[in-house]
Amino acid sequence: MELRQLHYFVEVAEREHVSEAAQHLHVAQSAISRQIANLEAELGVPLFEREGRNVKLTPIGKIFLTHTRTAIKAIDYAKRQIDEYLDPEKGSIKIGFPTSLASHLLPTVISAFKEKYPNVSFHLRQGSYKFLIDSVINRDIDLAFLGPVPLNIPEVEGTILFSESIFALLPISHPLATQKSILLNELRNDEFVLFPKGYILQEIAVDACKQAGFVPNISSEGEDLDAIKGLVSAGIGVTLLPDSTFHEVIPRFTVKIPIELPLVRRTVGIIVSKKRELAPSEKVFYQFIKEFFSMLEQYQ
Repeated sequence: MELRQLHYFVEVAEREHVSEAAQHLHVAQSAISRQIANLEAELGVPLFEREGRNVKLTPIGKIFLTHTRTAIKAIDYAKRQIDEYLDPEKGSIKIGFPTSLASHLLPTVISAFKEKYPNVSFHLRQGSYKFLIDSVINRDIDLAFLGPVPLNIPEVEGTILFSESIFALLPISHPLATQKSILLNELRNDEFVLFPKGYILQEIAVDACKQAGFVPNISSEGEDLDAIKGLVSAGIGVTLLPDSTFHEVIPRFTVKIPIELPLVRRTVGIIVSKKRELAPSEKVFYQFIKEFFSMLEQYQ
């Protein structure tokens, strides 16, 4: 069994078409067909069955695909470990991040790191809270920034970098817009603009409202921060957002007001998998992040 055969197998399985796989891999279709046939002969089972011009995995082929992907990831990781052992400052790091940390925190951290380690490259992937946790566990990404930091998932190690308050964002015409702070219960009769169900920021907002004694009336939803802020600017409703999502800029026609009661906060940090050791360049970045935020905390 050769690594090349496994790569060919995965490509055909994902595209369900031999000629498309050959075109993507820049090899002859006959070469792929031959290698797949050799692999099936060695395993003693058919991995594909034909459906017209396409091919589909057999039941055993689906099982083999799962293990093959894991094996290729492990081999790729081992090669990266060797390359980075030779020079840890020339590695490549796959980082995940949520939308709430995309506009300020991530660019600030990456920019500061690149000044010190210009030869380390990054592959960045934005995703939802659950997606990022699963991607770290499955080795699809090396580490991820998250808020709040999960501390009760066995496969993941979380490090808290800082914590921040959740603020109310109100239209400038709102009756409470001139207040220095508010009780969250004062918004019980308002319409809320939140992320859709399944997003962690919606969960935080709804839980906070329940602590204040009411269930929020969610009249509108947006899948990114700009959309939610825009809807509040238009007077559609109110929302609750973490302090870092404003990064010193309040949207037009809105006011950002502290919540006095209940005290609503979230942690922000970084997660890595407990299943594997960090590669050398990842260790350099991980340590840099912790020192970076430790220094920021000293100056605040």
